[in-house]
Amino acid sequence: MWGEELWTEDNKMERGSLLWTWTLAVLLLIFTLNFLRFRFRFVHLCFRNQKPAHSNPVTNGVADSISSPLSQHRISGIISDLDLKNLIDDLDEKFHEDIIWENVIDKSNNRFSYKAKCCKQKDGPLKYLSVTTFENCSIEVLMKYYMDNDYRKLWDKTVVEHEQLQVDQASGTEIGRTVKKFPFLTPREYVLAWRVWQGKDGSFYCFSKESEHPLAPRQRRYIRVKLFRSGWRIRKVPSRNACEIKMVHQEDAGLNVEMAKLAFAKGIWSYVCKMSDALHEYSTTNHLQLNSAVSAITSIRKMG
Repeated sequence: MWGEELWTEDNKMERGSLLWTWTLAVLLLIFTLNFLRFRFRFVHLCFRNQKPAHSNPVTNGVADSISSPLSQHRISGIISDLDLKNLIDDLDEKFHEDIIWENVIDKSNNRFSYKAKCCKQKDGPLKYLSVTTFENCSIEVLMKYYMDNDYRKLWDKTVVEHEQLQVDQASGTEIGRTVKKFPFLTPREYVLAWRVWQGKDGSFYCFSKESEHPLAPRQRRYIRVKLFRSGWRIRKVPSRNACEIKMVHQEDAGLNVEMAKLAFAKGIWSYVCKMSDALHEYSTTNHLQLNSAVSAITSIRKMG
């Protein structure tokens, strides 16, 4: 009996010693792995900090397709000269004869006038064609005002977010992301690409369309606008100190067609009045000199 107890006690001590040995080995292994991981991160950070200055990483989330690591995301071909040609045809109202247009609004005051019409598409959202004429305004001021998205956030209360994502200076293409909030609706998210051209007569053209970008992943809290085609022409009104912006616009924001049409008819005049007031303030303050960042309007293309 005593021998059995002694053997059992010795066996327990041996197993306890073995267990302690394995525990110590595991702790040493964990310590070694953590030490090596720390050394690897330290070396990696040192190497990253010693990169040459010309590597020019993305700054403030904006990618310049010429020099940034996001240069692999090519945007130069998103909007083509064919898009410009189709835009000009639409602005000149070279539509199919079977298209029926419906007048939506035609109003004016002593500072501006606005008229718009729309037509139904066979397989797509409503298409709108509008003309806004501003008195005592130059085309350069109107173009810069219309393209100033930072200033737009001050007067357009539907815009809750806007950020520039990428600019391709070679082609003049810019990509941006905008979030708009409408009453009783889930916020709409727009990821758009656009280009600006200048005609021989000094007029300006801009075309925008839906796009995707790695800096703007989809988020569940927003509804991404899946179709957006919009373009305009800004030109001087002959024999008057005035200029006009003529726009063709089509978007699918996930709304019922008739509901979207009613919302446009009810709210557009108030919106254009706010736009006119903001334009007047813009032209009489120093907003024109505030933003000198690279954008589509710093890379305007001349039309041949």
